Amino acid sequence: MKYLILFYEFFRTGLFAVGGGMATLPFLSEMSVNHPDWFDSKMLADMIAVSESTPGPIGVNMATYAGYNAGGVLGGVISTFALVLPSFLTIIILSKFLAKFSENKYVKAVFYGLRPAVAGLIAAAGFSVLKTTLYVGGDSFLSSLNWIAIALFAVFLTMMQIKKLNKIHPIVYIVSGAVIGIILKLN
Repeated sequence: MKYLILFYEFFRTGLFAVGGGMATLPFLSEMSVNHPDWFDSKMLADMIAVSESTPGPIGVNMATYAGYNAGGVLGGVISTFALVLPSFLTIIILSKFLAKFSENKYVKAVFYGLRPAVAGLIAAAGFSVLKTTLYVGGDSFLSSLNWIAIALFAVFLTMMQIKKLNKIHPIVYIVSGAVIGIILKLN
């Protein structure tokens, strides 16, 4: 039964998370509430970090990670397959019709309307990541913020704005962030 629920949840995510891997975050956030035995919001933040740091599409990496967490190797395979299946089927179906209707004003209007919806999903995902990363809870506003994470964010953002440091390969920043995160977690 667990594998059917995994398939359903990730198929639904793949079907409605239009706009790439970051658009899966609101669905994964909902899963962390509905299925806390699979993963919680703290694990979701770790999943995002690992998925962005590893090769491959972020949504697929996150589905594999979450599925493996929930049901082992078979869970990882099922959730990954379920996530990509809607896109695969949609592409097959749309490729038959898109060439024929690509200049249709209604088709153009649909794609025009999808752009802000996708931007909204990505913005919601970004807000969710910021909230999980920078907010730790506390008695007052200032004590509820993760000051170390805010400082690291400011340092990396500043480094990206400096012209000479802007040319450093992104993998250096990713590895640096991972090393700093490991060091901070060990303390």
